[in-house]
Amino acid sequence: MLARHADRSQVVGLSPYVDQYPVDWLDPAWPRHNGTLEQILELDPDLVLTGQYNALLLRQRLKALGVRVEILPLPENLAEIADYEQRFLRLLDMTPDSSSQEIMADNYPATGKRLLLLGANGIGTGRQTFEQDIIAHAGWENYLQDTGHLNLDMEQLIDNPPDAILSAAPRSEALANRFAQHPALKQLIPGDRWITSDSWRWQCPGPWSRELVRQLHQ
Repeated sequence: MLARHADRSQVVGLSPYVDQYPVDWLDPAWPRHNGTLEQILELDPDLVLTGQYNALLLRQRLKALGVRVEILPLPENLAEIADYEQRFLRLLDMTPDSSSQEIMADNYPATGKRLLLLGANGIGTGRQTFEQDIIAHAGWENYLQDTGHLNLDMEQLIDNPPDAILSAAPRSEALANRFAQHPALKQLIPGDRWITSDSWRWQCPGPWSRELVRQLHQ
């Protein structure tokens, strides 16, 4: 979000985790911090931004030492993204533009086609999740009927395969991705029904989620 909206001169350090999620608008020359209390104090920021689940002990120590820390709650659905982005921009003393005021992503008609969102280690994403909202807005039906993130059973998938599989896992040869490479799945699901996507766009809600809906519909 900082790399997307802020001027680089405003930023003394991005999270070191940013290197795991390459994006087009992030120049490698942006400064990083190493996540230690000592370095952040040395950088002497006027404002520290963090997510609700990030660095709990570190942010407590920063607050105790008088550093201004603002916590951004993670959006739980697409409708909350606009508020999330506008609050972020206000913290940077920036005026929200028209794109950040878009309340909802496009909502495409349902096709009845079932999509399985498959992550690393054979984990599927079910109902009552942020990802479910994206799937539904794109016109798909979630293949999984249960709620939350679920361990998938290969035999059940083979017996009742989805219409398509979206693999939202890191693009690597790691063992965590072997489930998606199972020969039985490759035989059952034609190649043109396998969709790939950067995993960070599913894991990190933001203004890019609206574009993800459009791409998933296409």
